[in-house]
Parts: sequence; C-alpha cells; structure tokens
Amino acid sequence: MILAGDIGGTKTNLALFEEGADSELSKKEERTFPSREYTGLEAVISEFLNARELPIEAAAFGVAGPVIDGVCRATQLPWIVSRTHLQDVLKVDDVWVINDLEATAYGVPSLKESQLVQLNAGHRAHGGNIAIIAAGTGLGEAALIWDGAHYHAMASEGGHVDFAPRNELEIELLRYLLTLKHRISYERILSGPGLVNVYNFFKARGLAEEPEWLRLEIEASDDAARTISQTALSNRAEICVKALELFVSIYGAQAGNLALTVKATGGVFVGGGIAPKIIEKLTDGRFIEAYKDKGRLSPLVENAPVAVIMEPRTALIGAGSYAAARRTR
Repeated sequence: MILAGDIGGTKTNLALFEEGADSELSKKEERTFPSREYTGLEAVISEFLNARELPIEAAAFGVAGPVIDGVCRATQLPWIVSRTHLQDVLKVDDVWVINDLEATAYGVPSLKESQLVQLNAGHRAHGGNIAIIAAGTGLGEAALIWDGAHYHAMASEGGHVDFAPRNELEIELLRYLLTLKHRISYERILSGPGLVNVYNFFKARGLAEEPEWLRLEIEASDDAARTISQTALSNRAEICVKALELFVSIYGAQAGNLALTVKATGGVFVGGGIAPKIIEKLTDGRFIEAYKDKGRLSPLVENAPVAVIMEPRTALIGAGSYAAARRTR
C-alpha cells in the first residue's frame, strides 16, 4: 500500500494505491481537502487515515514549493513539509517529499491520448526532453530528462523568473504591476491571482470598461479569477475577454520559453487547474501563436508536440509512481 499526496495552495489530494504483481498501481481510496483549513500536512494525513492500521510501505508527497534536503516551505501555504517528520508520523522509512510539478512530470508517461487535448501536433523525438508548465494557484515548471533508458524529472522554480514583456501592451502591464510589487515574476500573471492582476490592469488603465453588474459579481465571488474567466468564456464583458486573451498569450509565450530552456524536443505538456477550465481559449490559436514566436529558434519549438493535460490527478499518480519505484523491496 502506497500513500501519495498532491499538496497545492488551494487543495490537498491524498490517495492510497496498491501495487500489483506487475508493478501497476491501482487506486483504493482518494480524498480532497481544502489546504488552508488545516495547520499542516500531518493534520490532513491524520484525518485521511482516520486511525486505520494500514500496512503503508511507502509514501511520496508533491508540494507546491522548492524542496531542499527533504524539506519544503510551501510557497502558497504556511506549511513546512519535512520528510524526516513524515517518516516519524507514518512510521515508514520510504517517504519522499518532492516538488508538485516534479510529481506531475512523473505522472506524464502514464497519460493516455484520451486524457490530453492537442494544441500542436509536432513530432516527438524519441528520448527528447519534455517540458511541463502548469498555472493554478501559482505557476509551476518542470522537465523530464531521458538517461538512455528512463525519464527522470527535474524540479524547477521557473515560474518565479522575471516577467519579460514582448510588446507595448505587455510593457504597460509590467509598469502597472510594478506599482503593486517591486519585482514581477511570471507567476504574478500566470496564476489565478495573476488573472485578477491582468483584469485590474485593464480596469485601472481605462483600456476596457467594467460594467456595474460585473463589479458586483466579482465583489460577491469567493474566486474572482473564476468569475473573470467564466465571464470571458461566455463573452459577457469585453474587459474579461481582453484579460483572458492576454493571459493566454503570455501563457503560450512562457511555454515556448520553457521549451527553449530545456530543448523540449520530446514535447510540452500544459498542466495545472486553469488550463482545462479555459480549454476553448487555449485551442483558438492564440496560445500556440505566442508559443511559436521565437524568432530564429521558432522551428525548434514548432516541431515539438504541445498538449493540455485534462487528467486532474496526474500529480497524484506521479507521486504514487515515484514512491513505488523507490521503495525498499
């Protein structure tokens, strides 16, 4: 029995997997918990296991934040997740703490075509590096590197690199955001809170009008980003449409940047909670147009397949696979 976790700023998913004789994992139980209602991962695990005496042999947890020496200070939560502490809590030696996008990366090889939406056909080079980018509560990035026999995930904090505007509108967006923060990373734009930042930019600069009914809806909403994106998708307000279109264009540009950074001839996968919810905008050509616009290196990224991950449990599956592959036999 393997315990796996996907810990994000909004929700924490835990699951129990059983490893069969053929090393295939079968899910036995899964639950989702609102992360901010708990003091730490230990409290979530305690509630999930509920004092059951299960023969857990290994565990792995993908956490949104940098992991150093088995410890992660979660970026979007006031949690410290420690491998040694979890070993004590679970009374199991085979426990690992990895980055959440690293966990997603380990889940990518198990994905089926039915769990993906293709944005760019391309041609996947055998053994080529694979890039993973995922916008949700924050922005995560990772890569899969081929060693000649297997893929290994490379964790990254690339979502926190400096935002690089590409045109006058994005330069103006950067100027606006610099009035709010002294430094602007891609995560300040490519995330749920980031979409709200883009919306507020259009409003503050008078580039689109905010209808009164929309202002009231956003004020009453517990998720302003969802309200903005849903309004954009239903084409009810120009300001939301413009905000989402700019968001998607910058998302595509940064996906292309990551493809160049890791030379992703094996493909690019777009994960996270936002992409499936705005899939009709990601497939209208704007994302791929920005993704491919890389000057002399455009042919390199154009040749890489790009797909959106529609399976919401990819990181959870990846964490389970990671634990299964490394547990003491």
